Amino acid sequence: MMFRKNLLAFSAILFFSGMVPAYAHQIAGSTAPPNKATVRPFQETVCDTTISDPYRYMEKLKDPEVTAWLKEQSTHARAILDGIPGRKTLVLKMQEFDSRKSAKVYNLAITDNDRYFYLKQTPSDETGKLYYRNGYTGTEILLFDPSSYNPKKEAHYTIGRIAPSDDGATVALTVYPDGSENATLLIVDTDSGKWYPEAINRCRFASPSWLPDGRSFLYNRLEPAGESGRQPQYASKVWLHRIGTDPSEDCEIFSSTLNTELGINPEDIPLASFDKESNTLFAFVSNVDRRLLVYYAPAAELQQKKISWKPLFRPEDDIHDFAVTNNELYIYTPKNAPGFRVLKTSLQNPDLKNAETVIPEFRDAKLTGFSLTSEGIYYKLSRNGVQEELYHQDYGSHLSSKITLPFKAGSISLSSKGFRFPEVWAVMTGWNRDYRRFRFDKTNRTFLDETLSSPAHYPEYEDLVVEELIVPSHDGVEMPLSLIYQKGLEKNGNNPVLLYGYGAYGKSMSPFFSPSMLLWTWKGGIFAVPHVRGGGEMGYRWHTSGMKTTKANTWKDAISGAEYLVKNGYSSPGRIAINGASAGGIMVGRAITERPDLFAAAIPQVGAMNPLRGETTANGPVNIPEFGTMKIPEECKALIAMDPYLHLRYNVNYPAALVTGGINDPRVIAWQPAKFAARMQAATASGKPVLLFTDFEAGHGMGNAKTKNFETLADVLSFGLWQTGHPEFQK
Repeated sequence: MMFRKNLLAFSAILFFSGMVPAYAHQIAGSTAPPNKATVRPFQETVCDTTISDPYRYMEKLKDPEVTAWLKEQSTHARAILDGIPGRKTLVLKMQEFDSRKSAKVYNLAITDNDRYFYLKQTPSDETGKLYYRNGYTGTEILLFDPSSYNPKKEAHYTIGRIAPSDDGATVALTVYPDGSENATLLIVDTDSGKWYPEAINRCRFASPSWLPDGRSFLYNRLEPAGESGRQPQYASKVWLHRIGTDPSEDCEIFSSTLNTELGINPEDIPLASFDKESNTLFAFVSNVDRRLLVYYAPAAELQQKKISWKPLFRPEDDIHDFAVTNNELYIYTPKNAPGFRVLKTSLQNPDLKNAETVIPEFRDAKLTGFSLTSEGIYYKLSRNGVQEELYHQDYGSHLSSKITLPFKAGSISLSSKGFRFPEVWAVMTGWNRDYRRFRFDKTNRTFLDETLSSPAHYPEYEDLVVEELIVPSHDGVEMPLSLIYQKGLEKNGNNPVLLYGYGAYGKSMSPFFSPSMLLWTWKGGIFAVPHVRGGGEMGYRWHTSGMKTTKANTWKDAISGAEYLVKNGYSSPGRIAINGASAGGIMVGRAITERPDLFAAAIPQVGAMNPLRGETTANGPVNIPEFGTMKIPEECKALIAMDPYLHLRYNVNYPAALVTGGINDPRVIAWQPAKFAARMQAATASGKPVLLFTDFEAGHGMGNAKTKNFETLADVLSFGLWQTGHPEFQK
């Protein structure tokens, strides 16, 4: 197994500028905008810089005044969005797309004895139900419907993690309400359908890992709510639980308080797993740093009062993932190889400095992952983050063979059961290709289609054009830019563009297939993805050149992508909407604060709009490795530089904006988008709408019901098409 995977988006400027305020009045009708937020002057000096924060009081989300303002803003935004002509057509089309698949299957887990566990959603389902079957062709059996689990009558529950025991006899799973990720861990016997009595709460990071007896597992649990002001994620612990027993009897295995000798930061997340192949325990100290911090110990030490953990990887070793056999350690690293390589050493006596190179770095491609099987190593190479290739290599050999794919794949997800089994599966997709799952037959060098989701046909996208471009950024560095649009599009500057990006954590914006997202192209627009720095498309340095003190490259790359589209006739400033979610909010917010003239609309979704203050939130400290800390002067200045809220200036003609948040969001707290929207409403001189919609029944997007996802995406697309002047979305 790969351990990180298992542990843890018309006319010219003059016409547009003249019409947008009119659009706003026409859509709004008699719906008067609510009052702007109260300004309460507040200043402080942070790393020798005076910061003005007039909406600091909004950080008390439960204050009745703040709650009332959020609800007024949301009611107004809802009325405006619902009144956009064409929006209902988009929702109906999404529903019609959904009806074309009799079933959608995801979150698949396969046990050693070939039991399949997965979530399945039919057109009548709002969220996935848990099913299992014996083998790919086995009879499907419903194991759990989350709608039947309803301890809080007003809540809607979603299944999170699925963790079957090695023989599939028992399954541990998490459920959580209304996108809060405040998960409860449940345990069910597969064959009888009997539920064990314990329901373990505070299991947001549970990651259950079964032990060989099939009756006990390791899991992470948050501490109970403590003294006022203590962060809820603070000092979580790994416990050993035996099914059928009271969780209060669980044994503490790994934590910052138990293992004080290891110097674990209380804000980091401890995790642990058992590997049956090597009979080894691995303990992880987790945050957003891709460089692993791992300890290990023989599984027999579970019988001792306290495990003597030995260091396996330190962050300075620069290990990003690993896999093991019974006695070997395979390491995925960018150290001295920005495009990544795979090394091998002994598991019992690891020697990283003298490890053998198994798969070398490729200068013209990024090594994106590998899987071990009994028939050798399979690995993937990515070209510019938008085209992946599959290779095979025998153990003990340094010669690889390229495998011919069933179709040109934009991205590949690779999986296997481990080094004792021959099977390897590849899920392939592209911007205009639906997801398909294949098992590779090495003997015949053929792919066998084992797609569990039902097929669907989308004639609307048969003539899509995909352009994979390399364009210069602000500093001359070449950046990949993906463009997807309908055949016959004219480069007359009149095409609406949805510029969609992210740029954080080394996460690549690899090609994905979303019929609903592609509705932008169905309406004649261009779906554009700038592969900005901070992501991982071009290797490790692409990530590190867009984080902390180099974060400016993220939004400057996005700006350069928009400028390229204007310069080459694809679009014009009055036709470009920029969209990003979560950490992508930094990209959106700073792009429009630096170049407000370049965009017609900004749509940051549950966005990190005030990162300077993010460190004060529950999820803030674990993000320090990506964005920096106020405690280090140069990183503090970088946080100020990347903060969209702090860079809003008064009497500037800002684009229209749709800013969203989720009141149950544990990742980006809802006051970050709220403060940004409040300040932008006060600052803008353009007369264009600045809408704030805070969903009081949602979080960061995880766990949303299907209808909510349709409605949310319809908001994004219709607002963007309205503000970029599409005639079907005007009134």
